[in-house]
Amino acid sequence: MTSHTLPPDSWTRGAAFLGTRHPVLGGAMSWLSERHLVAAISNAGGFGVLATGSMPVALAQEEIRATRGLTDQPFGINLITMNPDLPAYVEMVIAERMTHCVLAGGIPRNETIDALRAAGIRVILFAPSLALARRFIQRGADALIIEGHEAGGHVGPVSTTVLAQEILPHVPEVPVFVAGGIANGAMTAAMARLGAAGVQVGTRFVCATECIAHDNFKQCFIKAQSRDAQVTVQFDSALPVIPVRALVNKGTERFNQLQLAMLEEVRAGRKARADAQLDLERFWAGALRRAAIDGDVEFGSVMAGQSVGMVRSIQPAAGIIAELVAGVGG
Repeated sequence: MTSHTLPPDSWTRGAAFLGTRHPVLGGAMSWLSERHLVAAISNAGGFGVLATGSMPVALAQEEIRATRGLTDQPFGINLITMNPDLPAYVEMVIAERMTHCVLAGGIPRNETIDALRAAGIRVILFAPSLALARRFIQRGADALIIEGHEAGGHVGPVSTTVLAQEILPHVPEVPVFVAGGIANGAMTAAMARLGAAGVQVGTRFVCATECIAHDNFKQCFIKAQSRDAQVTVQFDSALPVIPVRALVNKGTERFNQLQLAMLEEVRAGRKARADAQLDLERFWAGALRRAAIDGDVEFGSVMAGQSVGMVRSIQPAAGIIAELVAGVGG
């Protein structure tokens, strides 16, 4: 049977929505999804996405302009909804005439979505459940991403395959891209057959030639097994923390120690829960930079998805995309 080698209608729809040859989004990885990797993904026919994280608005604007200097192909930007500077980011993204914006890190305010859409910017939201997918469509989402528990970094509780079955057949209104544990053409083709408009991939692009990650960081990925990428635990519901998947090291121990210290502060009334959660997020931002950029893979955070077990070499972004789309006639 060879029908699976033809791009399904959903796949074609995803490419048209992004304006790309292949509907493959690069996951927005803090510190790594900057001008070089984003441009490389877009130049290879995919859709690079700039990660803003907690960088200053002016620096994000500089990255947009620098990326345009490296590619004339479409790319997007990822904004964190809990960032206190989000309104300024939105103004900047509108001023820069970006075409697509991914909102992550929580449920965005209606005015954020409205402002972006009024400027002609396509809004992409993460939907962790069918109920939220429908809610986001009603709010004006132009497309959705469903990301499974297998992904790296901050993750939800449900696997990619379950989310795909739960959501894809029931959300025909907008393109839906699937993320988490996708590392080869066979998995991409399977998602396309289920109705995915495309895929989002992060872990494999860490070992792209164009990725600025430290070689120590990349070598950790190449040597790791899937089971090495584990999710952090929450010690007490008094301090809710979003699980983070990373390769276990001494940095994981440091996070656990910090979480316990913050929990004690919250219980004693010396620190507000929101402030403690922000401290934990800042830990991850700093620890990830220490590993990904500085190369301290012992005490830094080596965030990786479970698909890390299928990363076995450093190769150009174009080669990675070619492998990812081969099963759907890419």
